[in-house]
Amino acid sequence: MIRHIVYFSVRSTDDRQRVLEGLRLLEANPHALILEVEENLKLDSIGNEVDFVVYGEFADATALDAFKAHPSYEASIAAVRPLRELRMAADVVARTERQSS
Repeated sequence: MIRHIVYFSVRSTDDRQRVLEGLRLLEANPHALILEVEENLKLDSIGNEVDFVVYGEFADATALDAFKAHPSYEASIAAVRPLRELRMAADVVARTERQSS
């Protein structure tokens, strides 16, 4: 299983709702086992630059590729890219997968 985590910040606080709505387009994508789009609570005492987090779990790299090929992914990019400042992504193999190998 692959965990796909993406962090976003927005250029302007005026755009927060539009970015959230654009990211939530991803929730219609059928290729994720789990997909969550949430606002960062900003409870960390050191750094809170991230405004939104997208967390997804995928059966394998093929499922992640299918997710990225789905129309909801392109629609989300079109809505969010002009409004975002930061985008950082990480893809990791779930620890349970590593231990069973």
